[in-house]
Amino acid sequence: MTRSRVVVLDYGSGNLHSATRALTAAGANVELTADPGAARAADGLVVPGVGAFAACMDGLRAVGGPELITARLAENLPVLGICVGHQVLFGHGVEHGHDAAGVGVLPGVVERLHSERLPHMGWNTVEPPPDTTLFAGLAGERFYFVHSYAVRTADRLPDRAKVTWAEHGGDRFVAAVEFGALSSTQFHPEKSGRAGAGLLRNWLATL
Repeated sequence: MTRSRVVVLDYGSGNLHSATRALTAAGANVELTADPGAARAADGLVVPGVGAFAACMDGLRAVGGPELITARLAENLPVLGICVGHQVLFGHGVEHGHDAAGVGVLPGVVERLHSERLPHMGWNTVEPPPDTTLFAGLAGERFYFVHSYAVRTADRLPDRAKVTWAEHGGDRFVAAVEFGALSSTQFHPEKSGRAGAGLLRNWLATL
């Protein structure tokens, strides 16, 4: 069986090598690069990210990431965002009073969680919709989160979007989104052991 060709976008942010290793272990042929030609031609594009929303957007813009993501989705070519790579897919991120524009392929605002215990760091269960693809066969599994900001309402998302929820300190937030060729997770599948490997295999099976 031919292994799917996946590009992990190298824009200076994210657990690049951890994501590359995890995707390789899940069965993909993985390249870590910022080359737009390779990223456009790949079966799947992975956009990782850690740190501040605005800083990740600066790094993405430097390599033409927003245009690349938008172009792939316009052609129904799969994209997977991880952690801040998930957050920047939304319209805006508000951190420390600064409102930064995101890629905007999903409507919504990334904002600080209301929990008294931040960052949200550690293993947590999630609540996927019944028609999920990413979480097929993973009911009740825990995934690894490290964040203080998230999308806290899905009111603006299209009805066709499949939204997975999680909760921390009584505050519900969007843990994952599946919308056409776009998939994204607030947690780190590459750090989530067997459950994360299962999710990556589910995503690779869609390529």
